[in-house]
Amino acid sequence: MVDDTSQTINLSAPVLEKLEAGSRPFSLLIQKLTGIVGKTGILYNADELLVYECDGYIVDKSAPDIVVFPTTTEQVSAIVKICNEFNVPFLARGAGTSLSGGCLPIGGGVMIVLTRMKQILELNLRDRYAIVEPGMVNLHLTNALKGTGYHYAPDPSSQGSCTIGGNIATNSGGPHTLKYGVTTNHVLGLEAVLPDGTIIELGGPTAEVPGYDLHGVYVGNEGTFGICTKAIVRLTRDPEAHRTMLAVFQTIGDATRAISEIIAEGIIPSALEMMDHGIIQAVEEAFHFGFPLDAGAVLLIEVDGLEVAMDAEVSKILELCNKNNVREIQRADTPEERTLIWKSRKQAFGAIGRLSPSYCTQDGVVPRTRLPEILEFIEQTSEKYGLRIVNVFHAGDGNVHPILLFDERDQAQTQLVLEASEEILEKCLELGGSVTGEHGIGVEKINFMSRIFNETDLATMEKVRNIFNPRQICSRDKVLPPHGSGNATKVTQTHPARRAPH
Repeated sequence: MVDDTSQTINLSAPVLEKLEAGSRPFSLLIQKLTGIVGKTGILYNADELLVYECDGYIVDKSAPDIVVFPTTTEQVSAIVKICNEFNVPFLARGAGTSLSGGCLPIGGGVMIVLTRMKQILELNLRDRYAIVEPGMVNLHLTNALKGTGYHYAPDPSSQGSCTIGGNIATNSGGPHTLKYGVTTNHVLGLEAVLPDGTIIELGGPTAEVPGYDLHGVYVGNEGTFGICTKAIVRLTRDPEAHRTMLAVFQTIGDATRAISEIIAEGIIPSALEMMDHGIIQAVEEAFHFGFPLDAGAVLLIEVDGLEVAMDAEVSKILELCNKNNVREIQRADTPEERTLIWKSRKQAFGAIGRLSPSYCTQDGVVPRTRLPEILEFIEQTSEKYGLRIVNVFHAGDGNVHPILLFDERDQAQTQLVLEASEEILEKCLELGGSVTGEHGIGVEKINFMSRIFNETDLATMEKVRNIFNPRQICSRDKVLPPHGSGNATKVTQTHPARRAPH
């Protein structure tokens, strides 16, 4: 980082020209932002900005022109007001674990990184809520609650790095949301900075607030309604007992039939996760959990609740697994064994690096009974495009995550990944599902929106967005197909984002 804001800066030419023409030199913008966050809270050199050119969706890349690191709501508000003054687009970013390009700075502009706003402001066990800043890592809240008898239920697979603010933006799910619900079910209220810099509060610490459910509207907006700066989240009492199992099946078909029959029996596991043959091999090579390398699928099954009900539920689950040709079932008899079983699922994505230099994780949904069909189609797509595709997903609610392995340095492979991804998502729609269950639309799936919703639906969504973000200066070109370019200064990308052919 260069401290002297008066020296030459490498900038995107169109923005620099427009700012200079308006007697607002870019150096003045740097100076004003530095006045808010200090010299250690701003980046603008090209090599430093490369870190922020993409999120977990590595296919599209676009670096911001400036990155700032506020530490308070007031700083966020001041930054946003300056962006409005200079007519420069901006967006928020947390840990960058989004898998749909949600924090991709289309056209450059100012990126507001919230990772320094990471405090727990209040833990109220009596009223069962916590107030946290947006940069709070999900797992850090979980760890802070250990021993209290309460926990925060949403637990995305990226729990060890993703932030609560990002979870709210994308309405994240996770393994335990089959029973406990997604992020929106656990957000009681929030504070946010609107795209004009106004600070608002929505909802509150009580379960019911008079009037419209505006904080419910806000959750899942993918950064297009402004920037969440505080969240009031619901705390859930720890269940009295757990039972955690790994069921090994010879085929994916046997495993998916067992899933459907467990749910049909009226049992709602707290988690029901599947790993296919490819993931089993990667996880076993990385961590040596003892998985059979010739297995077609492994189900991680967990039930929780009252101790008195556990044995009966486990007995029925074992019966249904045996009916569907289960090879073996491993049960966790100690907390350490339960932790080890969950480690095999939570670290599955980390093991993929052993298989390929790059990967693209898709996020589709189908009815549970159609899981065999979509998995068969994914296998056919793998063969058609000559791409290796492995699967680890939330089988209990039909949320599939095919992981396409490739080398992003090979443009031909990248194009194949885009085409294969589109075919898989099209099949999800054909089977009565959706193109996203928890990753969001971002930039990756924006052109699917007109296939899912009609013009009236999209126009209504656009009206809601425009109430919060009328100038579309905040997190531009996300979620909804653009009907216009907006009026904010737009940066010509040095490395244009690559889009899926739609």
